[in-house]
Amino acid sequence: MALHIRANPGDIAPLVLLPGDPGRAEWIAETFLENIRTYNTYRALLGFTGSYKGVEVSVQTSAMGGPSTAIVVEEIIKLGARAIVRVGTTGGIDGSLEAGSLVIAQGAVPLDGTTRQYLGGRPYAPVADWDVLEALVGAAREAGLKHTVGLISTEDAFYATSPETAREWARFGVLSIEMEAAPLFLVAKMRGVRAGAVLTVSNQIGDSSFVDERILRAGVENMTRVALEALLKLKDKI
Repeated sequence: MALHIRANPGDIAPLVLLPGDPGRAEWIAETFLENIRTYNTYRALLGFTGSYKGVEVSVQTSAMGGPSTAIVVEEIIKLGARAIVRVGTTGGIDGSLEAGSLVIAQGAVPLDGTTRQYLGGRPYAPVADWDVLEALVGAAREAGLKHTVGLISTEDAFYATSPETAREWARFGVLSIEMEAAPLFLVAKMRGVRAGAVLTVSNQIGDSSFVDERILRAGVENMTRVALEALLKLKDKI
């Protein structure tokens, strides 16, 4: 049993979805999985295992930010996770990204402190596992869903980044900003497991208006289906 994910070996499936929000983790489990069992509630890091189209899948909450994500990923790997796909929202900095559309991350610019501490200041490029990336792109294409593949950025301080500073990164091909992918990619590479991320664009950074909840809900549902179908493609590669 780990310190924070209080589960036993065998409780967690090799194929794992990693949302940040515990409410979203519960919604994914109840909406998409059958024969659900809860394996963790400690610290609201909710974890569920069930089956999707006959294949065992877990849904594990990471909570917000790099420190929590790294803890959760380290522990679920010890408990048996072998392919991990982050599912969450992201703020667009590329003006062509529409709310509710999908971003599939090739890599994450590591502007977070967690990745920096792991690396001890070394330069590094956290990237998604190729097979996971290929599976996510394939699933999105097969579903006919609008998606963009490219670089994202991982940051720590949600309210610290100005729209002007954020959009400077668009000059370098960065599509959007979120808070968990870089440490996920790094820890997965270090521990020899596969990881990727598919995200729903929640808004453009700096936009003060709220996106219609129906648009965001549809984007999250599309994102989750793409992630689950991608996991099915990976089941024979882990």
